Amino acid sequence: MAGALIGEAFLSASIRTLGDKITSGEFMDFFRRKKLDHSLLEKLKVTFLTLDAVLDDAEEKQIQKPRVRKWLDELKNAIFDAEDLLAEIDTEVLRSKVEADEYQTKKTSQVWNFLSTSFNPFCQGMNGRIQELFQRLEHLAKQKDLLGLIGGVKEKVSQKTPTTSFVEHDFSACGRDGDKKKLKRMLLSDDASSSHISVIPIVGMGGVGKTALAQLLYNDKNIKEHFDVTAWACVSEDFDAMRVTKTLIESIISKPCSLQDSLLQVELREHVREKKFLFVLDDLWNDNYSDWDLVRAPFTYGARGSKVIVTTRNKSVASIVHTGPIHYLKHLSHNDCWLLLRKHAFRNENPSAHPHLEEIGKQIARKCNGLPLAAKALGGLLGCNVSYREWSHI
Repeated sequence: MAGALIGEAFLSASIRTLGDKITSGEFMDFFRRKKLDHSLLEKLKVTFLTLDAVLDDAEEKQIQKPRVRKWLDELKNAIFDAEDLLAEIDTEVLRSKVEADEYQTKKTSQVWNFLSTSFNPFCQGMNGRIQELFQRLEHLAKQKDLLGLIGGVKEKVSQKTPTTSFVEHDFSACGRDGDKKKLKRMLLSDDASSSHISVIPIVGMGGVGKTALAQLLYNDKNIKEHFDVTAWACVSEDFDAMRVTKTLIESIISKPCSLQDSLLQVELREHVREKKFLFVLDDLWNDNYSDWDLVRAPFTYGARGSKVIVTTRNKSVASIVHTGPIHYLKHLSHNDCWLLLRKHAFRNENPSAHPHLEEIGKQIARKCNGLPLAAKALGGLLGCNVSYREWSHI
């Protein structure tokens, strides 16, 4: 289970990050200036998209099909190598920019042309290395049909465990102090939209910590005391307006609700009427405005200053539900990933008792690509065997 969690959170994030990076304006400009084959970057981008499209299916089928598991292992190794290669290019891009800045008071165009065309050891063989990487990834992409991997959205409903508002007593989200402070200020403000109910979307990719941040805010003592009514509902991919309404009611009354669908919205309306409420709708995927309008109808009876937090991966969802600024959640720093990984790896032990693991631990944390879900899952895995040999293997 831990392996699948790491695979979904880490590998897909790595592929998307690499795909975005190689087609960035900065990379393309650098390749043109150095007379490298920039068409390879476009080909790599398409290959990354192809691989990412079948990743969910591969993660699911690897348990029953050893060939798919082997394919995933080969893909992970290829992605590691791709990250290393792009890190080299990143460093060279930065070095070139520094050189350009140093000469900007001189004849810039002449100097830049000289730097672009003069002998540069870095550029020697780079086309060949990128071509080799492309062929390796393209070979893996072509194998998807032989392995029966299917792309696109899975037809069946996700079976993942619904999220709850519960948070560990001593839990603190590493690296999220700034996000929490900003959102807390918005929640405690009585400023509202024309409908007097503010909807605040938290947007970010899977595994970046949207739910964890929402849990911290929801359980904050000052925020709890600010609102008359609070409720949490996990929405997920299987969207049903009446189910969401029922979940909110059950969260408010702390017991099951047996009302028929036709009475659910009336019941929720009475619970919020002229009261300041805070609702969290976690993991919203549906971007149909009519469905959203149906869910929010009872909210409009709440008091001014009421707030709704919506967590979502999709910008299209945020654009439909928001009544104020959209909060985009960024990746953690490598250091914050290490702190989170360390917390889960050592658990109740003192990390200082294992100084020989710190350096390799930080290297592992860098592979999490700033995703707290990956850091947490890896930390749990590493904690099963606190030895340098095992950590090096991971």
